[in-house]
Amino acid sequence: MLNKQIEKLWEEVREVSLGREIPQLKTPPTPLELLREYISPNKPCIISNSINHWPALSLWSSTPYLLTTLSSSPSVSLHLTPSGLADSLTPLSLQTPPPLCFASAHVDQLPFDKALSEVQESVKNKKVGYLQQQNDCFRSEYRGLEGDIEGDVPWASEAFGCLPEAVNIWVGNELSETSFHKDHYENMYAVVCGEKHFLLLPPTDVHRMYIRDYPAAQYRYSQDTGEFRLELEDPVRYVPWCSVNPYPSEMEKEKAVAEFPLYFNGPKPFEVTVKAGQMLYLPSMWFHHVRQTPDSRGLTVAINYWYDMKFDIKYAYFNFLQSLHWYSPKNSAFSHVRREDVFQGLRKYLEEEDLDISESSLEH
Repeated sequence: MLNKQIEKLWEEVREVSLGREIPQLKTPPTPLELLREYISPNKPCIISNSINHWPALSLWSSTPYLLTTLSSSPSVSLHLTPSGLADSLTPLSLQTPPPLCFASAHVDQLPFDKALSEVQESVKNKKVGYLQQQNDCFRSEYRGLEGDIEGDVPWASEAFGCLPEAVNIWVGNELSETSFHKDHYENMYAVVCGEKHFLLLPPTDVHRMYIRDYPAAQYRYSQDTGEFRLELEDPVRYVPWCSVNPYPSEMEKEKAVAEFPLYFNGPKPFEVTVKAGQMLYLPSMWFHHVRQTPDSRGLTVAINYWYDMKFDIKYAYFNFLQSLHWYSPKNSAFSHVRREDVFQGLRKYLEEEDLDISESSLEH
């Protein structure tokens, strides 16, 4: 009975609030409109003609301009992975089945010109570079470009009642991909060059994400060998993460549908493309997966403003919903097996690699 009620919630929230498509606004809303129509109901929208006045919209399409302007800036954060997938689930070894871990990127600090070259020279399944760091990196690492954008989104700041907690820049290419996740921030996401392709699911669809705990690991890249290795954190730390890959290969699609039926057989996620000059309002707690299409030089550049979310009754509702168990004999058994597989696979991996991590650190 509970399952049916949760499934009804997925449909009902679309019928009474979200609709079937993300609203497209031709001009920025007033602060009151943004608050009433989108922030309060936790509803995304795409806003055109919102950053046309930014010098960045014309200047950042010039690579020489970026190189010259940032030539005397401090080093920037370059994230390196073998495949362009960071903060995502990755096989920890060649075991069958392989234990999965939550893998973070190798991070180097480099002058901007060298870091940008790493992005432009990325090769899939060898080394992929992405310029980003989710710690207010634009205001700390890219100060030379601060005059090219606004320090906040004025009409959004008035609606939220505060200034942004962080302003981040993202410079990558088509090889970089962000796995499904949610943020505890209100997000104003502006694309300056290229395009960003989002899959969006509302917080009500949390059960469809199959969130599970995975051991944290980090890529380490060797300049000498040109190879990556994955290192588990010691002591082991577990990260709750979405298990669903929405784009499985043809060979893996049948298996993915069988493992994650609530995602693949449920309501379709919202699909939106944010083009250069547009801004996406992405409400807090919404699950999102991101791909990108670069401009003619092979780059995608975006700025996002993170505003603090309100930990109000909506947050309490979400936590309550997340605490409800999806009752299905097949799914419950599957979840149990997968949870045990995580621990058993991890133990086997540690034994094979002769790593000295205590048994107690494997426990939650």
